[in-house]
Amino acid sequence: MHKPGQSTRRLRCAIYTRKSSEEGLDMEFNSLDAQRAACEAYIASQRSEGWVALRERYDDGGFSGGTLERPALRQLLGDIENGLIDVIVVYKIDRLSRSLMDFAKLVEVFDRNNVTFVSVTQSFNTTTSMGRLTLNILLSFAQFEREVIGERIRDKFAASRKRGMWMGGFVPMGYDARERKLVINPDEASTVRQIFERFSEVGSATVLARELRRNATRNKQGTVIDKGYLYRLLKNRVYLGEAVHKGNIYEGEHDAIIDRALWDRVHSILGESPRMRGNNSRTQSPALLKGLIFNENGAAMTPTSTKKGARRYSYYVSMDVLKNRETGDETAPRRLAAGMVEGAVVGEVRRILQTPEITRHVATALKDDSSEIDASAALRDFQTLWNNLFPTEQARIIQLLVRRVTVTASGLEVDLRRDGIAGVVREMISPKKLEAAE
Repeated sequence: MHKPGQSTRRLRCAIYTRKSSEEGLDMEFNSLDAQRAACEAYIASQRSEGWVALRERYDDGGFSGGTLERPALRQLLGDIENGLIDVIVVYKIDRLSRSLMDFAKLVEVFDRNNVTFVSVTQSFNTTTSMGRLTLNILLSFAQFEREVIGERIRDKFAASRKRGMWMGGFVPMGYDARERKLVINPDEASTVRQIFERFSEVGSATVLARELRRNATRNKQGTVIDKGYLYRLLKNRVYLGEAVHKGNIYEGEHDAIIDRALWDRVHSILGESPRMRGNNSRTQSPALLKGLIFNENGAAMTPTSTKKGARRYSYYVSMDVLKNRETGDETAPRRLAAGMVEGAVVGEVRRILQTPEITRHVATALKDDSSEIDASAALRDFQTLWNNLFPTEQARIIQLLVRRVTVTASGLEVDLRRDGIAGVVREMISPKKLEAAE
């Protein structure tokens, strides 16, 4: 007790409160208020020692004690570093932290700034060795309790998954969550089946994602389906009616959307390397100019190839040569390297598409006041689109754009299908509009 006339140092006390869940925080008098009331009463009992409660509130509602990333705690530490606090008062130690390692960091901050820590229900002084020992023992038990609770939750979760129960979280496309169970959403389930069936046909997530984008097919969140989402969907065993937990597979309570035969077809394709699937797509794709390329005598030039060692060389050969027909024109091209002539045709198509006349024609065909700007941008980006296409898609685009390619002694003549340009440009513009809407 202080003698009359003896001055007492004023100690600024900050009250920190925390509650892990948000349940009950909307009540008029909640758990945070109860903690603060107990702390204020303790501070009032120490008024003779110069203790004064600060008006600033440091309340973390809905934040776990297993981390230091809490807004009110960060503000409290900032005020400590700025020299605004002398004593920290909490209802129980675990309100400040449930982690022994985190608490050691906090005590280091307290000591560096000459701040005392007090628990209302667990009296001790952190400035003494005995106080530190008591603190470490209490924190060890708090951390042990937290770990036991975590293990209990994980065990319950694992047992529920073994029974095939859905334990919440992300709801897969094709299902809705009702009364904590997955039930089939007919419209979405139809889309999921179509995706599986189409992938089993094309064997390429890149090609399928491009088709879905053109068709404006969206996932459950309303965004355009990309290749990454496709892979996650195709590998999700929930569509087989199964539940998975830590690599173990159990029969689920929900109904399946995909049958085993379709699943096996899709995963036999996924089992191949992406490079092999790409090579298969290229091998099965038609030649870019098949049926479109002729020499100046009117003879068709057909695709052919030869193999030397491990490399394959592709050509376009005149039918006059293949059928040993005499044309009398020695200047007419007889055999052309496929890569060279195809590259030249694509370059010429790109040049023609960028002319003002074609841009105006496309804008008129699209019948949209803003289309000329969009059409011009899409036509300028033709090369970018082209580079992202698989060979089968490239061949389809060329068939839409090109009527005939004539090879002469002096070069190439490319005749475009004007009625097909607008359709191709519409496909080029649509993905950008979809991306802008996301």
